[in-house]
Amino acid sequence: MGEGGRFAYHGLERVMHEKARLGILASLTSHGDGLLFGELREACELTDGNLSRHLTVLREAGLIEVWKRDGEARPQTLVKLSDDGRERFLAYVAELERVVSDAMKGAAGAAPGRARPGRGKADGLSPA
Repeated sequence: MGEGGRFAYHGLERVMHEKARLGILASLTSHGDGLLFGELREACELTDGNLSRHLTVLREAGLIEVWKRDGEARPQTLVKLSDDGRERFLAYVAELERVVSDAMKGAAGAAPGRARPGRGKADGLSPA
C-alpha cells in the first residue's frame, strides 16, 4: 500500500469548505478589485444576514478585507480577498483538484456492478 494518508487532504481548510464561503471566495478570486456587498449577495444568492455572517468568519480567518466607504445615498461595503486569502484559496483549489483527480482515477477503474477481487460475499462481507 504505502500511501500513508494519501487521501487525508490536509490542504482542505474547513473555513473555506462551507458552500456559501466557497462561492464567496470564488467570486472574489475572479474580481481582483473586490465586490460591493450587494453584488456579492446577488452573485452568491445569499440574504444580507447570511452574507454578513459568512463575511465575518472569512474576515476573522484573515481571508478577506472589508472596506466601508460613504456612498451617495448610503455607506457601501467593499469586500476583497486579502493577499494571504488569495494564496490560501488557490492552494485550497489545488487540493480540491487533487481530490477530483483521485476520484476520477478510481471511477475510471471501477465499472458499475463489478466486484473487486477479495471483496464481497466471498470473504463474508455484504452491502450494508
